[in-house]
Amino acid sequence: MEFERWRVNCPGCGGVHVERLDWLAKNPRYTGRFALHVGNLCRSMTNKAVAEMERLHDSTVKDLSKLYMAEQVRRAGMPAPRAFGIDEIAIHKGHDYRVVVSDLERRRPIWFGGSGRTEADIGQFFADLGPKKSARIDLAVMDMWRPFRTSVGKNAPNAAIVFDKFHIMRHLSDALDQVRRDECKRLQGQDRSYIKGQRYTLLSNRENLSLDGRKALKKLLAANKRLSTAYLLKESFGQLWSYRTERGARAFFERWKQSLRWQRLVPYQKFARMIERHWDGIAAYCTPGNKVSLGLVEGLNNKIRVIQRSAYGYRDEDYLKLKVIASFLPALPQNVRLDPH
Repeated sequence: MEFERWRVNCPGCGGVHVERLDWLAKNPRYTGRFALHVGNLCRSMTNKAVAEMERLHDSTVKDLSKLYMAEQVRRAGMPAPRAFGIDEIAIHKGHDYRVVVSDLERRRPIWFGGSGRTEADIGQFFADLGPKKSARIDLAVMDMWRPFRTSVGKNAPNAAIVFDKFHIMRHLSDALDQVRRDECKRLQGQDRSYIKGQRYTLLSNRENLSLDGRKALKKLLAANKRLSTAYLLKESFGQLWSYRTERGARAFFERWKQSLRWQRLVPYQKFARMIERHWDGIAAYCTPGNKVSLGLVEGLNNKIRVIQRSAYGYRDEDYLKLKVIASFLPALPQNVRLDPH
């Protein structure tokens, strides 16, 4: 398509200016409406599928998608969260991590960055957020990683720290699995055959097991008393997060610790000592104002892993960052300009 544009010689500045066409994008090879169309398709399709459908090169689709997502992020801005969650995701093999910060009330990630999971990495988020917004934070949900706690204490002094129960329960599942391995080493013959190969059955939620899985679990727990005790202790520990006062939660934990006596469950004793060291971050959840959805951080991370797979093949970290943030934002309206001059 050819279209003539006016060129104006400005006597004021002495420069030559070209007429601006609202419907044309910065790149003269496509219109703004087409860029909006491609960017919207990339929200629900892979870039490769969009490229095949629209007969475009993969790099062109990626550029248009970045343009679309950059406008989404610009319009959303950086919110002032009252409660936020911190976690890390691995983007490559070899312990290469990036920090993800999520707004727990808006239920979406608001920051993605860093080059690891150190105190300096999470400090970059607070630098982008600014001291005024950081001072308004009331609640920070995270795992028990010390650099995260230290950075929050320095940059958000008014925030109560709550440890994510899913990370804590993962430690308890690891303790149960260690008991299973110890029992497998200790036993011989028929007693060992009940345990071997039952890791998934033992560690899965009972609701997620099939009928055969539930029968195998029942048979396993009936055959080994120590595993049965460890399993029941793990299932009962989840009641800790239902208490509304620290006093009630502490009384429950003391009773739970008493149940460990004479059981010879060394991994569980190590877990109980870990809970003691981090009790403040667990008890903080009992405060009524801190009853946020702790599963949101873990749920967002699962969605981010899906986004990583859809963005596989691009080594552009800025693109991945836009994907993570913009995938949780609403679609742009049809009349928006993607590249304002």
